[in-house]
Order: sequence, then C-alpha cells, then structure tokens
Amino acid sequence: MGAGKMCSHIRTLEPIRVAVADATRMNSQLIVGALKRAGSIFDVQELSNNSSKAVRELQDSRPDVALISARLEDGPFGGFKILNAMRANGCKTSNVMLLDTAERDLIIDSFRGGARGVFCRDSSFSTLPKCIRHVFTGQIWVTPQAMEFLLELVVSSQPLKVQNTGGMLRLTQRERDVVRHLADGLTNREIADHLNLSEHTIRNYLIRVYDKLGMSTRVEVVLWALSAGTPGDILIEGAGEVRQGAG
Repeated sequence: MGAGKMCSHIRTLEPIRVAVADATRMNSQLIVGALKRAGSIFDVQELSNNSSKAVRELQDSRPDVALISARLEDGPFGGFKILNAMRANGCKTSNVMLLDTAERDLIIDSFRGGARGVFCRDSSFSTLPKCIRHVFTGQIWVTPQAMEFLLELVVSSQPLKVQNTGGMLRLTQRERDVVRHLADGLTNREIADHLNLSEHTIRNYLIRVYDKLGMSTRVEVVLWALSAGTPGDILIEGAGEVRQGAG
C-alpha cells in the first residue's frame, strides 16, 4: 500500500497534505511555516491546539499525515486523546507524535495508540520533512533507541486502556497522590519532590499502581485517571462524592 501511495504521488505531483497540532498556536504556525519553506511537496494546515477541536478538524480535512504534539492546550497528554479518537473512527491519516523528550513510556504509547512515527523536539528540524515523507509512503519512522523500547514490548499489542475500570478503590491514598501528579504531567523526580519521597519510592508506587489497574505504562494510567475526572479530581469510590485533590 505504501508503494502505491508513493507511485500515485509521483504521477500526479500532488503535494502531501499535512496537518499540525502543537501546544500553542505560535508553535503550530512556526512548524507550518517551516514545512512550507521546505518545498512545494507539502500542503500544510494548522489545527486547533485543543484535542477535541483538532479531532473534528482532522475528520473534516482528512490529511495524509498529521503531526500531533503529545502536549496540547488541554493537558500534557492531549495528543494521545487525538490518537485514540482517530483510531476509533478508523481514520486513514498517518500520524506522527511530536514529543518533548524521548521518554520510553511516551514512545511506546505513541505507537500503541496508532502513530506511524515519533519525532522528538531535540532532533534537527531538517529531518522532519524526511520523517513525514517516510510515514506518507507507509513506512515507520523510529530511532534506534525507540526501536529498543518497542522490542521490549513486541508481544504487547493491546490498545491503550482508557475506560474507568473502578480501580481507584484499590489504590492507597499515597498511590492516589502519585496518580494525581501523573495526570498533572509531572515526571517521577518532580512527583518525588512534591511528596518528599525518593524517586525510587515513586517508581515502586507506580509498579503497584500498574499492577492494581492492570496497566503497563504511565500514559495508560493518566488517560484512565482523566476519564474519571479532571486532573485535580480523584474519585474515591464508595464515598459518594468527588473530592478535590487527593483528599
């Protein structure tokens, strides 16, 4: 299929239609402008930096490739909401996830969510057009480091779990605190600082959270937590109410 798309593109000389959704309008406009200057091969449009609006725009425009930032206006994992929605809708657009850092969980969940490539902001921008062309022709854009992460989970191909499974009741108060900070986009080190614990202790809490919720990565936990309420709200099941923060 990838070869067919490439042959069709060469015959008609039609530009590759690319849509860009970044955390801010300024960032999106900078990327759009840079891709347009890369040559007439790209027909680039700016998407909303809100995940719900961006999904509707993608459904209407149906671009060939979408470059989606993991962090959007509505949160540090807003881009994953777009991936999930497009996958559920059977959208044929090839997606590239734009990440701030090459974090293992984010890379894995990008591909598990349906992305055809991952591009990190610390990469040279000159390689972005090549990434888009590769993804457009049906290829996968992956770095050697990302490939190592994916090989570790080659037997795991289930989509992200975002349903509310009622697992909050099984978490201790401290584990809920960790989940709340995860939903706020904090790293393990930042969570450790907020809770006055060691980073090693936070990793141990996360392992227990993964086990209790039947999940394997932080993004799964964050999307699950967001499905239960806003990042600042933790649902204490059985209490009959939503308590602000960690209680």
